Amino acid sequence: MGIKSPMDDTKLKENDSGVEKDEVNYRGIKAMPFIIGNETFEKLGTVGTISNMLVYLTTVFNMSTIGATNLINIFYGTCNFGTLIGAFFSDTYFGRYNTIGFASVASVLGMLILTLTAAIPQLHPSPCGTDSSKCVGPTAGQLTFLLSGFGFLVIGASGIRPCNLAFGADQFNPNTESGRRGTNSFFNWYYFTFTFAVMVSLTIIVYVQSNISWAIGLAIPAFMMFLSCTVFFVGTRIYVMVLPQGSPLTSVVQVIVAASKKRKLALPDQPQKSLFDFMSPNSINSKLPYTDQFGFLNKAAIITPEDHINADGSAHNPWRLCSIQQVEEVKCIVSVVPIWIAGIIYYIVLNLMQTYAVFQAMQADRRLGNTSFKIPAASYTIFQMLSLTAWIPIYDRIIVPYLRKITNKEDGITVLQKMGVGMVIAVATMVASALVENWRRTVALTKSTIGVVAQKGSISSLSAFWLIPQMALAGLSEAFTIVAQIEFFYKQFPESMRSFGGSFLFCGVAICSYFSSFMISIVHKGTRNASGVDWLAEDLNNGRLDYFYYLVTALEVLNLGYFLICAKWYKYKGTQGKSNNGDVAMEDLSSRAHMV
Repeated sequence: MGIKSPMDDTKLKENDSGVEKDEVNYRGIKAMPFIIGNETFEKLGTVGTISNMLVYLTTVFNMSTIGATNLINIFYGTCNFGTLIGAFFSDTYFGRYNTIGFASVASVLGMLILTLTAAIPQLHPSPCGTDSSKCVGPTAGQLTFLLSGFGFLVIGASGIRPCNLAFGADQFNPNTESGRRGTNSFFNWYYFTFTFAVMVSLTIIVYVQSNISWAIGLAIPAFMMFLSCTVFFVGTRIYVMVLPQGSPLTSVVQVIVAASKKRKLALPDQPQKSLFDFMSPNSINSKLPYTDQFGFLNKAAIITPEDHINADGSAHNPWRLCSIQQVEEVKCIVSVVPIWIAGIIYYIVLNLMQTYAVFQAMQADRRLGNTSFKIPAASYTIFQMLSLTAWIPIYDRIIVPYLRKITNKEDGITVLQKMGVGMVIAVATMVASALVENWRRTVALTKSTIGVVAQKGSISSLSAFWLIPQMALAGLSEAFTIVAQIEFFYKQFPESMRSFGGSFLFCGVAICSYFSSFMISIVHKGTRNASGVDWLAEDLNNGRLDYFYYLVTALEVLNLGYFLICAKWYKYKGTQGKSNNGDVAMEDLSSRAHMV
């Protein structure tokens, strides 16, 4: 893999074969402050902007609950789906440095536009009065300007998310002990700064937005993103830059094409000895053993009289003859798809905790004790983060050693078992959410209320702190399933496609966002009664959000059953010949990850 070394410090070193290769001068520790600084300010900017955007759209842009929720879901979905495109352009054409730099500038522009929508009165609708009939929505021009800001943020997220972690890891030498320790240190600091950014965003920045000024509250994240961009470019001279090597997807397509051309041929009696077996000495992938799974693809490695082999052992026409290694790499990708589909349905739970749980908080008592201070509705999401953060060290230091004694497995339980535990907790999360919502609504309808939310309805006297159980369960579920999925996709994808492996997770979240938006629209229309009220009414007191939560519970139960079938069928990727040191660092990361 081509690497551009900082400040032209590349030296020539002779390998075991007597061939001179570039020796890269890694500057890991020196580069880390710039990359970590970039990540910290970027997260302060993006999380500080997006975490409270649902409230911004409904209170400043006077959008309906359904309209705002669907827009946010589409925005989240497009951001996450865009990571696949970002990973493709990064690995194929531009490299991670150029992709992150371009995406950072786009994020700054997007946040600047959102700040202007709040600061300039002509760029947002007039505030609603006490009479809801006088509440006017955004004009076409105002909405277009707002959406242009979202568009730039989508470009930014598409480039930054799939490349940031990998670019940081590129700065350390993976072949030395100090380099591997440095990589672990980088991942630890990455998670620490991520947690710090989320905490600050969900408390200080959200409070400024909700209680002081939206213009100031959005200007702060915009400035943070500008600092992120600046810090990143300041460290340019010391970065190690891995050069793009072409799309690894080409090999996938070659296997499919070759297998299709030879679909009528029969596999030999001893395929392991008869099929074309070649692996490039420059490949960074681990050698994979032959498997019988997805036998149709094995036909791509059948050697016929028409196939010619080059002097170095490679196929003369890779679109007609592929190696066993190529075939097995494609199998790795195909086999994770059923597990990935189960994740799409699982993400609905986390999606609802970031959308409708905020609306629950808005119509609950958010006062802190007997004071007049009100906790911003979006800030209750922090309890999900706190639950995840508190559980991880308990799981790593106490639970895993105990499970290790029982199962004799290094990680205590397998990655798929961890996913399953998280999905069970997700079911409990939705049941808890439904019970609390039913209680909140009953109190609002049978007892005195404590105020009114504009465009929505009366505020229940039930404390919003009763939302903590469902948030804590969601964080606990995330600590199992999302963390396990990050590790699963990283380890089960070929090494050359790990950027795409990371994007696979984001693409699942993207499809979930679109599906959630579709499902909400269907329920909104399908449950409407003669008086025009439905389960997801603007005023939660008139609707039946708890019924919707029970519907999602049933869906999650079905998804759990599907996942258990897929997990029983799945075969983990096997390796032979090469050490898999690259997994060590990501194992450390995956036990500390959080999905926004």
